[in-house]
Amino acid sequence: MNNKPLISVLMGIYNCADTLEEAVDSIKNQTYSNWELIMCDDCSSDNTYEKALEIAKGNNRIKVYKNEKNLTLAPTLNNCLKAASGKYIARMDGDDVCAPERFEKELNFLEENPEYAVVSTRMNMFDKDGIFRTTTVESFPTVKELVAGPPFCHAGCMMKKSVLDELGGYNTGEEVTRIEDYDLWYRLYKAGYKGANIQEALYSMRDDIKALKRRKFKYRVNSYKLRKKIIKTFNLPIKYYSKAIKPILVGLLPTPIYKVLHAKKSGGK
Repeated sequence: MNNKPLISVLMGIYNCADTLEEAVDSIKNQTYSNWELIMCDDCSSDNTYEKALEIAKGNNRIKVYKNEKNLTLAPTLNNCLKAASGKYIARMDGDDVCAPERFEKELNFLEENPEYAVVSTRMNMFDKDGIFRTTTVESFPTVKELVAGPPFCHAGCMMKKSVLDELGGYNTGEEVTRIEDYDLWYRLYKAGYKGANIQEALYSMRDDIKALKRRKFKYRVNSYKLRKKIIKTFNLPIKYYSKAIKPILVGLLPTPIYKVLHAKKSGGK
């Protein structure tokens, strides 16, 4: 496999000691084996860092770093990126899992379709009771899909390192906190690149009560502002502002109502 393109997997980790081994195992079990995993702990309050060191012991394909202070996800991923040596960058979160053929299928797509800078997949959403929903995504998202929200599953994506480097990595400004991926896709499209989605659920994201608590209103405001920027940048018709306001409207819903609507959208779980 040494003559095959190297994939560098970036994983910012924070308070995921209980799920980290399962996530890493799904990388170890990939049908494509020429990869390196770069984990960076963002000053977890549990034993995530120690767990990562334990997992990496004796495996020279796994590198573990730790921030000196809590930096949030974007700068943590940039720290991982500095240590990456692959032709392609794949993402992965420490509480998720991916299908064994994920890397192979994403890599094959990028190698066979060099006009695309990034590829991702459909995504399973799961909790303690199992998979309750599978996302729907456009195969070849346009700017019109971009304004409606992130067109790619970030944690399940693979992209050209050269493009990510050209874009300057992840934006670390407060205005994109919790929407780092959305901002990345905006800048990617603005630079003239494009991406695609494989119509298979090759990634599974944990979506439980912890995930719900991370969806604060101020982050929805960030999403609203970015959507307005997208409309202005690409000179989209005024009707698209109805899509821009959606995260604000959803954020104004009382939590019990949001949970009911989320459950219905998720298949009743």
